[in-house]
Amino acid sequence: MAERVRMVGWRMAFGLAHVAVFTIGSVGAFLIFDWPPLLRRIVLAYLVAALLLRFAILCSRILLSPWAEDGHDPKALRVLPLTDYAARFWYRRLVLFVGWFAFGWATVELVRTLGFSPGGVRLVAYVLGLGLLALAIEAVWRWPPSPAPVLVPLPEGAERSPRHHVTRTWFMSLYLVLLWGLWVAGLIGLFWLLTIAVLMPQAVKITQSSARNLLRAPEGVEAANRHELSAVYLDRGIRALLIVAAALFLAWVWNIDPVELTSRDTVATRLVRGVLSSIVILLVADLVWQVVKTQIDRRLSRLQAEAPPGSETALSQARIRTLLPMFRMAAFIVLSVVAVLMTLSSLGVDIGPLIAGAGIFGVAIGFGSQTLVRDIISGVFYLLDDAFRVGEYIQSGSYKGTVEKLGFRSVKLRHHRGPVFTVPYGQLGAVENMSRDWVIDKMTISVTYDTDIDRAKKVIKQVGKDLAADPEIAPNIIESLKMQGIEQFGDFAIQLRMKMMTRPGEQFVIRRKAYALLKTAFDENEIKFAFPTVQVSGSNDPGPAAARQALKLVKGAPPEEGV
Repeated sequence: MAERVRMVGWRMAFGLAHVAVFTIGSVGAFLIFDWPPLLRRIVLAYLVAALLLRFAILCSRILLSPWAEDGHDPKALRVLPLTDYAARFWYRRLVLFVGWFAFGWATVELVRTLGFSPGGVRLVAYVLGLGLLALAIEAVWRWPPSPAPVLVPLPEGAERSPRHHVTRTWFMSLYLVLLWGLWVAGLIGLFWLLTIAVLMPQAVKITQSSARNLLRAPEGVEAANRHELSAVYLDRGIRALLIVAAALFLAWVWNIDPVELTSRDTVATRLVRGVLSSIVILLVADLVWQVVKTQIDRRLSRLQAEAPPGSETALSQARIRTLLPMFRMAAFIVLSVVAVLMTLSSLGVDIGPLIAGAGIFGVAIGFGSQTLVRDIISGVFYLLDDAFRVGEYIQSGSYKGTVEKLGFRSVKLRHHRGPVFTVPYGQLGAVENMSRDWVIDKMTISVTYDTDIDRAKKVIKQVGKDLAADPEIAPNIIESLKMQGIEQFGDFAIQLRMKMMTRPGEQFVIRRKAYALLKTAFDENEIKFAFPTVQVSGSNDPGPAAARQALKLVKGAPPEEGV
């Protein structure tokens, strides 16, 4: 980033030095000769036009960098994030437009100096204005199909709709014709107001994209967030300068004296001062919000990069990663309310009754929505108690799942099967957090009564060692698997009790692995698992009478009487 800014700065410095040398040489040559008064005015007008064109060429080369210079990639030197084709397109149009405007102005001065009538001067100006109008409309209709143009940014991968493109083109063309008509009609104040109204949003977008492109960092989360705050300062600073410059220019066009405006005390002057104060308040509030938002986003990105999900560091930082987004939302609400109240105050609105009315209205709303207030207050106390954090698995009554989002009045729980529960804080009650510190998992297996218990204990202990040696699951085992003893004597088996301590949420995977190893180890050591069986004893007695009769029928003997 520093190298890119330094390179752009050196290019700008060398370019300004060339323009300064050209200016000094041109002015020196102009002053050497003793020009006739009429010719002096003509030459001076075209000299100023040439200097303006040179300066426009310099600025266009710095911002657009249409071609490679000194073997450098033009994209590395380009301030505006454009493709090569779009950069060349806008470079040619901007230079041609400024050149036409500058030399057209010089030509109008020429015909005025030569003594043309006011109607003739206006006719020449209107014809030259038609040329500017034609250049602008041509640029609108041949807008380069860049994937992410600066003037109308689109999401990456999105395509511009043909209908939208045609509608925008016709609208811009008609708007340009309207501006030319206002200029011809002599409505200069309205002309410049509409011109600034359409150029200011585009200038703001260009400023934002240029600042972020100029101060962009190399790949990586840490590098990508390192100079984000500098881009915010540059973007908002240039935006403020553009707005102030536009306001001063409109004041000059409308013949408004800012110094005299501050000394008057009329309704109109108070309204204008209020509007200017409101603009300043909104600019400051926007700057403060962007700084706060950028700092919080940088902090969250750094935490995510330093602590991958599931790691020990991530678990220890879960609380701050939960609170930062809520603090960001609270800061936005506070700044918005304060900015609106200050803006209304600067416009002459008495905000005292407004605040008092808002307080009374808030009390009334509080009585009417006690459930909402209870939910919000309960959520605050849950956060103060650190009952749960984003990413933890909790259970409260019939609701259970992973905490996905903490709102102002509810929490979103993602069930392990997919459904999402939105539960108000007031309905949570006692919360069972299953993702804190550790968990003890107890298992029970049944073996036959002829099992050697000491041998089974040694086998289970060896299985615990094998689990602890497994590199995939060993980091999640706190205490290895061990046998606690005989749980009870069952009807057909001896129940052995085992336990192990693991990290929360990992006990299920480790348990399945432990069962598989126990099955293999018991088979190798001839330890049998017990299961219910039914034993049927046989004798020579064929059994009940019905069974005996069936046997006799099979053998062909007559059935017994009374059966």
